[in-house]
Amino acid sequence: MPETTIRATSKFNTAELSFDDFKKIVINDYRIGYESRQASIIGRREVLTGKAKFGIFGDGKEVAQLAMAKAFRAGDWRAGYYRDQTFMFATGMSNLKEFFAQLYANPDIEKDPASAGRQMNCHYATRFVNADGSWVNQAETMNCSSDISTTGGHMPRLLGLAYASKLYRQNKELEYLNQFSVNGNEVAFGTIGNGSTSEGLFFETFNAAGVLQVPMAISVWDDAYAISVPAKLQTTKEDISEILKGFQREKNTNGYEIFKVRGWDYIALCETYERAITLCREQHVPVLIHVIEMTQPQGHSTSGSHERYKTKERLAWEDDHDCLLKMREWMIASAISTEAELDELEAEAKKFVRECQREAAAELVNIINTELDEAAKLIEELAYNVTAKDELLDIVAALRASYDAGRKDTVGAIRKALRITVHQNVAERQSLVSWLKTETEKNNERFNSKLFAETPQSPLNVPVIPAIYTENTRVLDGREVLNACFDANFGRDKSIVAFGEDVGAIGDVNQGFAGLQGKYGDLRITDTGIRETTIIGQGMGLAMRGLKPIAEIQYLDYLIYAMTVLCDDIASLSYRTRGGQNAPLIIRTRGHRLEGIWHSGSPMGMIVNSMRGFHICVPRNMTQAAGMYNTLLRGDEPALVIESLNGYRLKEKLPANIGEFTVPLGKAEILKEGNDITVVSYGSTLRIVIEAAEELEKMDIHIEIIDPQTLYPFDTENVCGNSLKKTSKLLVIDEDVPGAASAYITQKIVETENGYYSLDAQPRTLTAKEHRPPYGSDGDYFSKPSVDDVIEAVYAMMNEANPSKYPAIF
Repeated sequence: MPETTIRATSKFNTAELSFDDFKKIVINDYRIGYESRQASIIGRREVLTGKAKFGIFGDGKEVAQLAMAKAFRAGDWRAGYYRDQTFMFATGMSNLKEFFAQLYANPDIEKDPASAGRQMNCHYATRFVNADGSWVNQAETMNCSSDISTTGGHMPRLLGLAYASKLYRQNKELEYLNQFSVNGNEVAFGTIGNGSTSEGLFFETFNAAGVLQVPMAISVWDDAYAISVPAKLQTTKEDISEILKGFQREKNTNGYEIFKVRGWDYIALCETYERAITLCREQHVPVLIHVIEMTQPQGHSTSGSHERYKTKERLAWEDDHDCLLKMREWMIASAISTEAELDELEAEAKKFVRECQREAAAELVNIINTELDEAAKLIEELAYNVTAKDELLDIVAALRASYDAGRKDTVGAIRKALRITVHQNVAERQSLVSWLKTETEKNNERFNSKLFAETPQSPLNVPVIPAIYTENTRVLDGREVLNACFDANFGRDKSIVAFGEDVGAIGDVNQGFAGLQGKYGDLRITDTGIRETTIIGQGMGLAMRGLKPIAEIQYLDYLIYAMTVLCDDIASLSYRTRGGQNAPLIIRTRGHRLEGIWHSGSPMGMIVNSMRGFHICVPRNMTQAAGMYNTLLRGDEPALVIESLNGYRLKEKLPANIGEFTVPLGKAEILKEGNDITVVSYGSTLRIVIEAAEELEKMDIHIEIIDPQTLYPFDTENVCGNSLKKTSKLLVIDEDVPGAASAYITQKIVETENGYYSLDAQPRTLTAKEHRPPYGSDGDYFSKPSVDDVIEAVYAMMNEANPSKYPAIF
């Protein structure tokens, strides 16, 4: 039986083929499709019998995906969703053994290279980051960006993958990056279910691609339902291509080419994909291929049956129009194969898929059973040397009798045995401790590693270069310092691009990019529409394809509109591929103190809790921000930089090495030394704290002010904890709501840095009010920490410690 990874990407032009060659291609396609269907059937059975946790499959979509695979070339990209297993098999980007390894959550990266068991089944990815941080040659490989379960969440990333091709074609300065592109000839293939086209992410992406004119090909798999909800409750006119007709390009306009084809018509599908993708690839015109009359024979997933909500008439129609059945009928009618030959092919395919399934299951079970046996023997040896013999032997018996045991059962048994024998000091118990320590390290690598890529190119490894000031150092507005930083970096590295609302023509609303579009061109510094989600998706795709994007979100408050991409996609990318993919996007925004509800936000708790996998930079001024950009642009991990809105016109010294000096991530800085209270804050609020410190000095109170500079990573050198050894008191000042970033910072200092042991008073926080800040200076004063608030909060702590020296103010 041939391997499933035989590709079905031969050009489908019957004029160039003999009938025998044509027959071989079609029969091979049918075999791949049939194997894929059997994988779905067996996979569902494995879940329903308890051998896997959950299953979701691509049955009913096989023939369309075979046609799509024929148009897919080396260098192309996929950003799809969890129905695309046939396409992955046909292109050779995955195979049946890997399919089942992922279904069983095998954490061996060799068995499940897409996710190392971290994602549920049918979530695909190819690996493009090597262990040393280098990139594979994407121009020579077929590329699949890592899937996510939110069914429209991948669409913004698709835009960026396609936009990269446009930049590689139009910006000749990028020709040296030939391992990422060949003249921009790559197409970004996206797939989405008809129900998910109702999501805003789809429409925003669709519009943006039409504006940008990028080689993006969207296939809509339309089986008339989204789980149980029919199209009439999802889509106007029950037809997504019908309502998108206004995007059809006309003479002298941008737009799309829109195609509609039946999902069971093999010939029409092959011809449609050949036409659509050739146009998309050669002319950089986005295309929509609406594949209708698809079926979903096993329903949405293993969580339930579609017979609950589909009528008998609909189910009968689906049986009659099953794409593999229709392809089989056509093959027999066209003398491509006989019924007997296809019967034999199908029997062999079933046998082959079952063999792959059994091998994949055995590979994981054998390893786990070996570990279980080791643990059981260790517990047995301990049992005969302690008083709790019977109890330990019961643990062993339960462990050996457990059905479908996992590592949790084995480790759990060892931990329970150690608890039972906590008072027994025997050598055999130490053997259990050693075993547990070793396995914990292995399991940390299996299940908890690679939140960041952790390559030698990590920004944490960028050398620290101090800022240099001379006798002739100029004093400029903060915005001018940033502008000089960006200018130096754009001149240094041609792969850097920046884009966002108002970034290009006017140089952003605070002039950080002023004049740079004229100097470097509108392909490198670019205006976008008001579309935060796809600005971030645009940046993610570019970062995955070797460019260094800076995506600007105009105000921090608007970051929430892009949170799906930030949280679900970029932040988890390295983790969910176990370091196999990376998107080192830099997001630039501004926030904190200014005026009004939507221009003065500091939702830092939301950010630090939902964006683990990003470096979170909170510079107190523009010089520090510049140093952070210099660091990040030399690294390979994603980051968010939040500039202080009210700092752009404050005066700062311009370093002589403005494009070279670096600020290390995670290094806290003591801005003022003191012995009484450790005060930790960041960003704009630090200026408030420094001003308050002057009055506190007059009251004989000397605070130590610490700027963590980055919230993630946080104070890697224990500066805050060491400060507490001197002051014994902690005040965290933050302009987020109570219990948000202040709670995060306090936990880091008190728990992670062991600050608790140095405290002689309750740690305190001073935060903004629970509501968003109202408009005006009075609104700012009464809703966010003020100088008066800081002074009185510090003084109250001193009053508590020494009321005779510091009597209550009121």
